[in-house]
Amino acid sequence: MAVAIRLTRVGATKRPAYRVVAIERRRSRDGRALEILGFYDPLTEPATVRLETARIQAWIGKGAQPSETVAKLIRQYEREAAAAASGTEVEKPRRATRATKPKASSKAAAKAKARAEAPAEEAPAAEASPVVADEPVEAPATEEAPAGESADAAADEAMTATVTADEPVAADEADGATATEEAAAGESADAADAADAAEKAEA
Repeated sequence: MAVAIRLTRVGATKRPAYRVVAIERRRSRDGRALEILGFYDPLTEPATVRLETARIQAWIGKGAQPSETVAKLIRQYEREAAAAASGTEVEKPRRATRATKPKASSKAAAKAKARAEAPAEEAPAAEASPVVADEPVEAPATEEAPAGESADAAADEAMTATVTADEPVAADEADGATATEEAAAGESADAADAADAAEKAEA
């Protein structure tokens, strides 16, 4: 028969109190105990612990295994008894309270540190070598070419608005240049359509 020394619950609903009992390991938590060895009330401040240490040691001597909680209670009770015998006051263990803000994991802390360092490293690099186009980009003319002008003149205007591939362009200006190129291509197509329409009308 394997014997365990563990807690069994007694008390009212939402007002737990526990008995320290010697019980067969296979029995349920509140099953029939072999012997009641003490009492534990966690709701009092400080928690009430009464143990029959002589009987507990006798059961341990016979091979009974105390649970982790009971082993902790035995150590606490023995410290308090030794302090009472010597006349010194032992600090009572305080209840662990849950922190209001959970502690960040080490991975999250490392990521936050890396994010904070990344902008700091990029800022000096941007100040040291700013990349700016040498010539300003001209916006294409929004007026349509008169019907009498040729399509070549409209194409020449569109070509002056595009950015050459040899020029270095800043990242912010690259998006603007793409939009300018698309607008110029659309306007040159409109100008070409207008020129074709004018030629058909003359013919």
